[in-house]
Amino acid sequence: MSALGIIPARYASTRLPGKPLVDLGGQTMIQRVVAQARLAGLARVVVATDDARILDHVRGFGGEAVLTRPDHPSGTDRVWEAFEQLGSPPEVRCIVNIQGDEPFIQPAQIDALVNLFAGGTPPAIATLIKPVLTEEELFSPHLPKVVTNQWGHALYFSRHPLPYQRQHPPAEWLRYYRYYRHLGLYAYRPDVLRQLTRLPPSPLELAESLEQLRWLEAGFTIQTAITELDAFGIDTPEDVLRARKKLGGRTED
Repeated sequence: MSALGIIPARYASTRLPGKPLVDLGGQTMIQRVVAQARLAGLARVVVATDDARILDHVRGFGGEAVLTRPDHPSGTDRVWEAFEQLGSPPEVRCIVNIQGDEPFIQPAQIDALVNLFAGGTPPAIATLIKPVLTEEELFSPHLPKVVTNQWGHALYFSRHPLPYQRQHPPAEWLRYYRYYRHLGLYAYRPDVLRQLTRLPPSPLELAESLEQLRWLEAGFTIQTAITELDAFGIDTPEDVLRARKKLGGRTED
């Protein structure tokens, strides 16, 4: 089973311009993401960028990259263009969309999604979810939550904690229900990814600013896989400082 990892890496960022090229302990962020992705069970790892500086940098450290259009509305669209530029290889059973701002992504998290496509009937879309452990996580609008059915299919994603527990005060919600937060790692069948890029924005997506709600509204099923491993996205200069601290300040060749 052939799995292709594509890492969308846009240069422009409101809070952290040039984010993929930020230095983290002697390596750039995109270099660390590529290195982690290569440890997973992927046949190929490709960076999809809109900027020649990122393209040249990735190729300079031995990575594979393609230059995509600068006007894509989302990483999903950039991933699809990259797949087309690669010739839409027919042997690819799933495409994994790996966030370019998660330098600590664990190979096991990628493999958890890839493994869902190994059976006879692969899912249309798959994504990762993680148990919510703290009240801060639960009520942060920056950490989307997800509710699923008994088969692990996503029912809804929200920036608000769901479900609402009418019989308990919010401070006690974690005691009485197992909440999950959504991690922004996706895998798709190639034919499904093509369809997703042709969907118009939906009312729920616009209300919550969550692209995956567009897919649910269009009738697609999203299979989830549970991970206990955390995610560490970098969006601000403060996040960069936290990441450098996590690395212990060491430098690497």
